[in-house]
Amino acid sequence: MTGYVIEFGKDGQPVEPDGRLDAAAFHRNHAAIWAVLAPFLRDRRGNVLEAGSGTGQHIVHFARHSPQIDWWPSDIRDTHLRSIAAWRAHAGLANLHPPLRLDLADPDWPAKMPGPAQRLLAIVCANVIHIAPWQVAEGLIAGAARSLQPGGRLFLYGPFKRGGHHTAVSNAAFHTSLRDHDPAFGVRDLEAVAAVADTHGLALHEVVEMPANNLTAVFARHG
Repeated sequence: MTGYVIEFGKDGQPVEPDGRLDAAAFHRNHAAIWAVLAPFLRDRRGNVLEAGSGTGQHIVHFARHSPQIDWWPSDIRDTHLRSIAAWRAHAGLANLHPPLRLDLADPDWPAKMPGPAQRLLAIVCANVIHIAPWQVAEGLIAGAARSLQPGGRLFLYGPFKRGGHHTAVSNAAFHTSLRDHDPAFGVRDLEAVAAVADTHGLALHEVVEMPANNLTAVFARHG
């Protein structure tokens, strides 16, 4: 499990010669995540950022199913950025932009994006905030509040605690393994995330139950 925490793509198929990584989680959850995104994006146009794109497989899937949306992948790890670029080249999708190197712990990360991407219809972030220090969640939310259009959405997918308690024994075990790897990691409490979001003008709009004891928390920018 610690290998999965350190880098996405280590638990899937071997690395392709062009640098494409394969994450087992993608094959388990991409359809379920898209089912949450699709109703919001279906009749809209604009720019959507994936914060922490990992291997790049998810954003390729999303871009392929929404040609009217401009998708912007991002990550901070060099291996991930190479994999995202390779998946982008392999897919050949006109609406998928080159990956951006973004440090989500820096709340000023929106300033590092090209102009068109600084006013976002939505941000998608899957399986990130529990494998990163709490400052990443805080920076992600602060930057989202600055870059989302009024009525824009932040979609956070992953395991969460509810009311300070784990929602499944498997999540509790996962939390312990994360803390053993790095005490700054861990399954986050949804209410704590929502409290940070509220201070930045993002309201918890919806919580969607997902397979394997995960959730998608959807935050809406006021106005």
